[in-house]
Amino acid sequence: MSYFSRLDRAFSDVPHLPLSDETRYVLVSDCHRGNGTSNDNFLKNQNLYYAALEYYFRKGYTYIELGDGDELWENRDLRQIIQIHSQTFELLFQFYQQGRLYFLYGNHDKVNQHPAPIGFPAIEHYSGLILQDSEGDGDLYLIHGHQADFLNCNLWRLSRLMVRYLWKPLEHFGVLDPTSAAKNNQRKNKTEKKLSLWAEERSRLLVSGHTHRPRLGSKDSPYFNTGSCVHPYGVTSIEVTGRCLTLVKWSMRTREDMSLYVAREELAGPVCIDIIKEQAK
Repeated sequence: MSYFSRLDRAFSDVPHLPLSDETRYVLVSDCHRGNGTSNDNFLKNQNLYYAALEYYFRKGYTYIELGDGDELWENRDLRQIIQIHSQTFELLFQFYQQGRLYFLYGNHDKVNQHPAPIGFPAIEHYSGLILQDSEGDGDLYLIHGHQADFLNCNLWRLSRLMVRYLWKPLEHFGVLDPTSAAKNNQRKNKTEKKLSLWAEERSRLLVSGHTHRPRLGSKDSPYFNTGSCVHPYGVTSIEVTGRCLTLVKWSMRTREDMSLYVAREELAGPVCIDIIKEQAK
């Protein structure tokens, strides 16, 4: 099956959420929440992530996680991850209780349901999700993006085996995983080219994660990427406010009195759907 077919299939029979001037969504991916050991890449940014999560909860955003939220290639037991990052999961389930939480699955967290702390139901993961534009043909197609990566989609079991037993221990010595689109620039560029081509050929506005490289789409390429939560210098997300998208970075800053604070910085945008669709014609 070609990657075009895999991407097409990922959007068959998926939820459609409304997209209008009043809606607010935050798109996040690749948190890779771990079990608290030295391999837990999420640990260094957990406070930044939690601060951002609180901000989006207070502002009334719907939280959509575009896959690889939990690191289930290196870790077998999701209950350990939930226990270590219990504060994060408690806030996520507050989103859920208000109907403002959606999970997509990626190659690192390919499960049908998300086990929940006591008192909460399991949460279904989807292969994709569509934000349906109320004003016209500006629907946003959300996906993790590993569907364009043969090694991490068709051969994901083999890749998981290699990560769990080979690259995980070698990571302690600074050896990067060559199977990862996020850590291998050649694979990253190849995957992003495929995702961009699918978006152009299908005339879709596509938002993904997987490669960890944040970007906003344009008239030349209707492809967006949320980035990741495990970058050494911060957490990135895409805010969909009304019918416009803004690429945002959350990082630690220092005030003049040397106190630390979490800063929200707009890296690019806002880019409005109407403008992208009009320029692309």
